[in-house]
Amino acid sequence: MLVKNWMKRDVITVDANESMLDGINLLKKHETLMLPVMRNGELVGVVTDRDLKRASASDATTLEVHELLYILSKIKIKDIMSRPPITVSFDLTLEETAEVLLKNQISGTPVVDHDGQLVGTINQTDLFRAILSVTGLGKRGVQFAFLLEDRPGSIKEVADVIRKYGGRMASILSSYENAPEGHRRVYIRMYGLDRTQLDDLAAELKAKAKVLYMVDHRENRREIY
Repeated sequence: MLVKNWMKRDVITVDANESMLDGINLLKKHETLMLPVMRNGELVGVVTDRDLKRASASDATTLEVHELLYILSKIKIKDIMSRPPITVSFDLTLEETAEVLLKNQISGTPVVDHDGQLVGTINQTDLFRAILSVTGLGKRGVQFAFLLEDRPGSIKEVADVIRKYGGRMASILSSYENAPEGHRRVYIRMYGLDRTQLDDLAAELKAKAKVLYMVDHRENRREIY
């Protein structure tokens, strides 16, 4: 999945010469935590809710309201923004984007095209939405986790059993992380199952492979094997 399919295209920006007060008002009005900073149509930085809070006067509680507003109106966005901005390209995958956010310890970033022009923003919430979509969790089906031999056909063997019971695959994910040599962990989420046959399905799957757990998201039933 690519960034361009999950990013926000209606980007709210702030000019570098606008005041800190303007930035605070924009964040509140549009209920966002990040603003790309522009100067003459060019992306020059990023300012976040955290930046604005950090830049606030440390003794703000001792100031009168009009004094605090005066200070906030004099500090410019360009004085507190993060520069140069950390960005991602619109054709990056979501996994690559998550790596960028994690590496830089940020919650979101502007998205640019191949010419460096701002085309959107993407944040952790957008990534979470994508994960929920690709894993099929919204269908409230059943997920089985397996430890399978890393050989051709091992996934098909358990998938065929699931299909035999009328299950339709919502997602199949696999990983070698924390798996012993020659094996991999496989997670299959399915829907359309007759819940009265779930125990029989689990028993037949156990006869075919090492089953790690089963979670029925609709009934909130969880079994660890």
